[in-house]
Amino acid sequence: MRNSSPFLALSLLSAFIYTTSCAQHDDKKTSVSSETWEPQPRIITPGNNPGNAPSDALVLFDGANLDQWVSVIDGSAPKWTIKDGVFTVAPGTKDIVTKKEFNDFQLHVEWRSPAEVKADKTGQDRGNSGIFLHGQYEVQVLDSYDNKTYVNGQAGAIYKQHIPLVNASKKPGEWQVYEIIFTAPHFNKEGRVIVPAYVTVIHNGALAINHAAVWGSTENVGFPIYKTYEKGPIRLQDHQSLVSYRNIWIRDL
Repeated sequence: MRNSSPFLALSLLSAFIYTTSCAQHDDKKTSVSSETWEPQPRIITPGNNPGNAPSDALVLFDGANLDQWVSVIDGSAPKWTIKDGVFTVAPGTKDIVTKKEFNDFQLHVEWRSPAEVKADKTGQDRGNSGIFLHGQYEVQVLDSYDNKTYVNGQAGAIYKQHIPLVNASKKPGEWQVYEIIFTAPHFNKEGRVIVPAYVTVIHNGALAINHAAVWGSTENVGFPIYKTYEKGPIRLQDHQSLVSYRNIWIRDL
């Protein structure tokens, strides 16, 4: 048996080399089989600076005009004021809405509450506006810097539905940024919602709403409900506050 030991060792070494070789070969085959080469993602040009529109975006406000928007009252040109590449709510002229309707999208909005805070302006009376997705699901715009109000109505909230994970508000008069990802609800033939709308909101770089299911239209009074429809516009709210907007663009998903 002593004389057979070298042969046993050689046999074991050969088996190890063969097994290792097979394993490496199988790993290579597995690696190749899990690689996907088609379809290639579309090539787009990103914005040159943070917040600037990528090449496949529709610019809803470029600093010059409100040609992409109309008044919700009668479809006429908006009466909101434009100055120095910024447009501002004209209190009493009512909401404005995009001419185009959308399905799923990525929306970029920059907004600013008034720098001057009057002593009697607190809670919902400070820098109040809103961004309505599909014209009916409101992402709240509010001066929430050192301003106590109900938490499902502060900046970044899905109004009266979802509380933001954080309060990332800047001081009054400073520009704030929303990145909003929206997927539309789906309805069956009977008009019942089978997949709700979902919303993600990033407020000034911080995740505020994380893929939250919307319960229906956001109501000031009463409960949210869904009504069957296909697409919807973006609506900006006139809530009697001098809230300003700039650099708004949207990408169909």
